[in-house]
Amino acid sequence: MSTPAVPSVLFVCVHNAGRSQMAAAFLTHLGQDRVQVRSAGSAPADTVNPAAVEAMREAGIDISAETPKVLTVEAVQSSDVVITMGCGDACPYFPGRRYLDWKLEDPAGQGVEAVRPIRDEIERRIRALIAELGIEARA
Repeated sequence: MSTPAVPSVLFVCVHNAGRSQMAAAFLTHLGQDRVQVRSAGSAPADTVNPAAVEAMREAGIDISAETPKVLTVEAVQSSDVVITMGCGDACPYFPGRRYLDWKLEDPAGQGVEAVRPIRDEIERRIRALIAELGIEARA
């Protein structure tokens, strides 16, 4: 019996410094090795948002070593699901991919107090996505 392919998910926002980093970290953490996770930005920042790092640390996930990455056509082509978070028309479109647009407040320039509800909403959506993909989430 063959093992089913591991689904791949790409999270995209403009700076790849907040929302997409948090989403990728939650999916990596909760999905463990049962999903391939990428994140990228159409205009990546130099560093991950410190408030996002702190908010994720509070949730028990360390993203301090992550670095924003530039969005490539290859990343989109090799992903089964592409989840955009405000990258607008900068996201390339390819037939055969599932696209979701998550409207979330941008945490850029905000403190950890403002980022916490964004983090919590991202976690809720990630848990729903894991269920849709048929992956058993880490407890």
